Amino acid sequence: MVRARPSALTKHRTHLKQRGLVRVEVQVAAADADLIRRTARSLRDEEQGANRLRAQLRRLVGAPTSRGLKELLAAAPLEGIELTRIQDHGRDVEL
Repeated sequence: MVRARPSALTKHRTHLKQRGLVRVEVQVAAADADLIRRTARSLRDEEQGANRLRAQLRRLVGAPTSRGLKELLAAAPLEGIELTRIQDHGRDVEL
């Protein structure tokens, strides 16, 4: 059986993966689209400017966390919130 050649898109995605890049899709206001594109372009560069931009963005929006749901719930301020449910066994039905 003859194997098909990899498509140009497959080659391109493989090349991006080797460079450590991933594709991210976001939805922003039309007025912000150019700003987001320029920011992404700057972050792709491995220069000091990119490192400074990363540091500024982390300061503004916070560093990514790998906390799961359990950690988030454990850290949540739950004082004063009623966490027990009333045991309701339904209604009586005559058959």
